[in-house]
Amino acid sequence: MVFDAAFKFLVPSWWELQVTLAAAVFAFLAYRFFAVPSGGGGHRVFVNGSPVSDDDKDKIAHLKGDVLINSPYIVKVELLAAKNLIGANLNGTSDPYAIITCGLEKRFSSMVPGSRNPMWGEEFNFSVDELPVQIIVTIYDWDIIWKSTVLGSASIPVEIDGETGPVWYTLDSASGQVCLHIKTLKLDKNSSRDLNGYAGTNARRRTLEKHGPTIVHQKPGPLQTIFNLLPDEVAQHKYSCALERSFLYHGRMYVSAWHICFHSNVFSKQMRVIIPFEDIDEIKRSQHAVINPSITIVLRMGAGGHGVPPLGNPDGRVRYKFASFWNRNNALRVLHRAAKNHREMLEAEKKAKMQSALRAHSSSIAGAKKQYKTSEENLAKAEKFQPFIKEDVLSEIYSDVFPCTANDFFKLLLDDGSSFTNEYRRLRKDTNLIMGQWHASDEFDGQLREIKFRCVCNSPMCPPDTAMTEWQHAVVSPDKKNLVFETVQLAHDVPFGSYFEIHCRWCVEQNSASSSRLSIKVGAHFKKWCVMQSKIRSGAVNEYKKEVEMMLEVARSHIHSLTTISKAGSSNGIQENV
Repeated sequence: MVFDAAFKFLVPSWWELQVTLAAAVFAFLAYRFFAVPSGGGGHRVFVNGSPVSDDDKDKIAHLKGDVLINSPYIVKVELLAAKNLIGANLNGTSDPYAIITCGLEKRFSSMVPGSRNPMWGEEFNFSVDELPVQIIVTIYDWDIIWKSTVLGSASIPVEIDGETGPVWYTLDSASGQVCLHIKTLKLDKNSSRDLNGYAGTNARRRTLEKHGPTIVHQKPGPLQTIFNLLPDEVAQHKYSCALERSFLYHGRMYVSAWHICFHSNVFSKQMRVIIPFEDIDEIKRSQHAVINPSITIVLRMGAGGHGVPPLGNPDGRVRYKFASFWNRNNALRVLHRAAKNHREMLEAEKKAKMQSALRAHSSSIAGAKKQYKTSEENLAKAEKFQPFIKEDVLSEIYSDVFPCTANDFFKLLLDDGSSFTNEYRRLRKDTNLIMGQWHASDEFDGQLREIKFRCVCNSPMCPPDTAMTEWQHAVVSPDKKNLVFETVQLAHDVPFGSYFEIHCRWCVEQNSASSSRLSIKVGAHFKKWCVMQSKIRSGAVNEYKKEVEMMLEVARSHIHSLTTISKAGSSNGIQENV
């Protein structure tokens, strides 16, 4: 009897076995769904929703694209270690992290918990315009709730390029030293950051701060009010999540075209993280807990933390870890897609800059090595000629008959000896007109020239006038019956003027002995994305329509006056002969 009772008590019933088995299956499926990426393989790196093999790691390491450094110097600071720091905690230890400032740039090291002699081994790269420059290293003690305590700082002047080797610098406090290895390199102008192997400088932010703010008449968003980012940057996606530190700091993540930002205000402790896409090396799945999947953003070597001390890594790359997403997989896909879009945007900007530089060089007389001529050699090269404008942005704004032939259109209105451009710009009240000469180019078919002037602006967003550069391209067919006249305009003093160009094409096709069919197309080509893109495009097209109306009126009047003078001269010649 006792044995039977013990057997019934110790051995589970069939119903208990069913419940246990169902719970185990549920736990296994939940773990597979939250922790393991689809397709298996553990914690693998994903880009744009696809697993990345070892052969593609070089591509991942260049998510930020090939960005050009305009600064002539790179200062590479290696934060190696510190010793004998002040014990700020009750147990006599500290949780030290460092903030390194060089010029206008600031980087955060990782935090080493419970140590007065921390070892970091982290790199930080800074772009500077000139030497000498001051490097300021400040050591702080991290506190979960209260403001961080300063443990000491050291200022190191860098006067010439070169390498110092590991040197211990004494902090301006009761005790403590920090070990730094500083290396300064002088780079060639417009050298590539990727080719030199350095990350950590936000080229876009530095460049726009250097040239002054862009005025945008719109209500500032969270990226401006919280993170003090540029006015043209908007949050495309927002997520509620938490930053992993000593515990989870809950806040909101904002994703724009250039940055991943996070803001938290827990116990009145403000935390702001600003991660440029240019500095991101990997965006991968991770796990904070079995039921709390997370996303880890690993920064490139030399990038350093931005706004809050990041987590350390054995390989020297720091990282930020975000958890508590409502849908982690959806947020991960969005971040991958944003990183891909940023890389494509940088590549497009690079190609647009190269195209603009090529156009400017070809449109200058110094850049041309020969005068325009139509020959078999030029026709043989036609296959390799580059397009002068972007056809996909054009839309037709005018199509009608014009009272002259295609050949006369070029000779009377566009040729070097024509006074039409001066007359038109004078009536528009434009000033400082400088016109180049038509010449041939190896890169583009036909003839090119460059004109510069100051143009009157009618938009309330613009100043009263702005400096303009217009590159013109003209191709006359061998039979003189067709003319293609293309222009690219760049405004220098208007908001976002460097972001876009106005492309226009005039097609003149002769249909009789004294008239032609004139078709005009115009569009705005954006070299960079901006928040005012749709307004700028519509405003630029409408403004050019008004220009076309005035331009055609002046052109008809100019041709009529020249024709009248020519007929009068012919009549006088006939009378004299009689």
